[in-house]
Amino acid sequence: MKRTDTAATCAASLLLAAVLTGCSGSTSGEGNGPTSSSASPSAAATVDTKSAGKLGSILVDDKGRTLYLFLADTKDKSNCTGACAKAWPPLLTKGTAGVGSGVDKAMLGMTKRSGGDEQVTYNGHPLYYYAGDTKPGQTNGQALNQFGAEWYVLDAKGNKVES
Repeated sequence: MKRTDTAATCAASLLLAAVLTGCSGSTSGEGNGPTSSSASPSAAATVDTKSAGKLGSILVDDKGRTLYLFLADTKDKSNCTGACAKAWPPLLTKGTAGVGSGVDKAMLGMTKRSGGDEQVTYNGHPLYYYAGDTKPGQTNGQALNQFGAEWYVLDAKGNKVES
């Protein structure tokens, strides 16, 4: 591949990430929402469950926004940074995350991101939003293959849900 082709590909990827982040549907004042990977949380996050049609009961935040796992992550370790974290903002928390209906408190945890923020984990999976989900209840990120691996919603047992 020519150097100019590589530069064009990188530029296109960054533009896509910026567009997706701009479509998050969140206001910049929300600390835990899918606004930016660099925004520090302002409160403790809450993980809840919600019925998502054919996907069954899945993990969501306290506002009903879908949460995802990234298959490239390892136990309690996020491998999504930079442009990835802009398209897939991590669920950050300030203090211990809260437990909603149907969530197993023993599976809920936290991991420290490279910038020092605490990201919520469930069954060892760091949790993320998808910037392409513009309102609560959407699952547009389900089974997407981006940034080197696939993304899935999780069930209350902490397992990926396949479509």
